[in-house]
Amino acid sequence: MHNKLNLADFEPAGLKVLMRVDFNVPLDNNRDITDDTRIRAALPSVRYIIDGGGSVILMSHLGRPKGKIDPSLSLRPVADRLAQLVDAPVKFALDTVGPDAVKQARELAPGEILLLENLRFNPGETGNDPGFSAGLAELGDTYVNDAFGTAHRAHSSTVGITRKFEACRAGFLMEKELEFLGSLVIDPARPYVAVLGGAKVAGKVDVILNLLDKVDTLLIGGGMIFTFLKVHGLNIGNSLLDEGSLEVAREILDKSRTSSTRLVLPEDCVVASAFDDKAEKKDCLVTDIPAEWMGLDIGPKTVAMYREILVPARSIFWNGPMGVFELPSFAHGTRAVAEAIAEATDAGGRSIVGGGDSVAALNQMDLSGRISHVSTGGGASLEFMAGRELPGITALTDA
Repeated sequence: MHNKLNLADFEPAGLKVLMRVDFNVPLDNNRDITDDTRIRAALPSVRYIIDGGGSVILMSHLGRPKGKIDPSLSLRPVADRLAQLVDAPVKFALDTVGPDAVKQARELAPGEILLLENLRFNPGETGNDPGFSAGLAELGDTYVNDAFGTAHRAHSSTVGITRKFEACRAGFLMEKELEFLGSLVIDPARPYVAVLGGAKVAGKVDVILNLLDKVDTLLIGGGMIFTFLKVHGLNIGNSLLDEGSLEVAREILDKSRTSSTRLVLPEDCVVASAFDDKAEKKDCLVTDIPAEWMGLDIGPKTVAMYREILVPARSIFWNGPMGVFELPSFAHGTRAVAEAIAEATDAGGRSIVGGGDSVAALNQMDLSGRISHVSTGGGASLEFMAGRELPGITALTDA
């Protein structure tokens, strides 16, 4: 998956380049974009093509309209923001494979940009429908995928379309993602530490099992710790329990006993009387969680222990917050881990952070600039780290 054709030696002059991007950005109630990180991430590839005398037809999804037109999920606000960022007009097609898209793509001149309407307004996109793939392919001369965030989906715009072109390339962002994540898979510098947090064990099972025997230390945090503590027979009070994952949590703990990886669970946590920023809270050992209380963050002993492991690390992968960081009273553990990772990076370590919540925490704490690579693909980065094949990458042409 790591060695694909890219844009490095590509001459775009005179070509209409169909490019899959990930413009699935958050919108507020007024349909204003609240975070344009994903749009900015695609700019190097877009600029390379238009500066090189090509034109670019951009394809993306937004939200989950489930194959139906939903005006609240139109990509028009994205076209407006993209025009501001590239400081050039961005044309917008009212459809994807319909008459407006066909007409505008045909008339596109070198140096111009066209953004198609939301791919997922058409049920053919998520169904990887050959007809929809062919319709998209007719709009351009060649194909580039710069949407790592959707690389784990076998959709028309990521897989089906590639069968219609002789050469399908990775964009600069896709190439960067593969380079950084690949470095953790192929030959990571050691010590190599993975930090996994978040609410449930279910979404992280394959990653945990795949990282055992690959990383030196695996630190667990977030709401999923309580499922592991329950397996240990501890009382977890009203803390979050992923009941459907108790057996697999037991399997992970059993495997960790014979693994070369040290799997570390928190020693203490911050518990509260209610899920509320103003609720009464206190620190306690994980063995002493009161019956009616809930754990909402890792505790100070755990923070100190995790810092001690993270700061000297030379390779770090982090996905998932340590607690309910959205509530200031329970953000300390996530902040401390983020700061420790930033310190390790400052000292020459390589750090990769993926997952919407972890990235949001970094941005909130103004630390993303001190991380080696902030991945744009939460689900895709997890699948990659779980050792799974990503269809959107496999479909690209080998270098």
